[in-house]
Amino acid sequence: MRPLIRLALGTVLLAILLVAVAFALPQEITVARSKVINAPESDVFPLVNSPKRFNEWSPWAARDPEMKFTFSGPAEGKGARMEWSSDEFETGSQEILESRPNSHVKVKLDFGDMGNAIATYQLRPDGAGTKVVWLFETNTGNNPIKRWMGLMFDRWIGKDYEMGLEKLKQVAEAGQ
Repeated sequence: MRPLIRLALGTVLLAILLVAVAFALPQEITVARSKVINAPESDVFPLVNSPKRFNEWSPWAARDPEMKFTFSGPAEGKGARMEWSSDEFETGSQEILESRPNSHVKVKLDFGDMGNAIATYQLRPDGAGTKVVWLFETNTGNNPIKRWMGLMFDRWIGKDYEMGLEKLKQVAEAGQ
């Protein structure tokens, strides 16, 4: 009987330790990737300022050809909205919150039960081209499981952001 009590006590102490450590982990999670595109900001901006154009370079749209999209609001800029439904990626939406021509687009991402996040596209001149920085920001709140998961976000979406930026580069440069 004593080994079972020790095992139960050890399990409880481990759980308490994991929860305590979770609250020392960052609450704010940021993932960022950048790419220099050999095209002016005016050629890149329309691709990030329109949910309809997003799918031309999105790393996710290509992975699920059966994904369904619904668009609402204006075609581009503030208020432009896209909702998706997919067997692989479930459902969600994105809506442009801010749009500054040729420099900045801020998007609210809603992943349903999985939470919300903000994606930002920053465009800056870089020689004859444009440096695009794609940021993902979310807040894990006081949920210890989400805080532990926050440690994995860079691995989970970093490669997707790199693939998306590479595709954005191809699409923008082909449009010249």
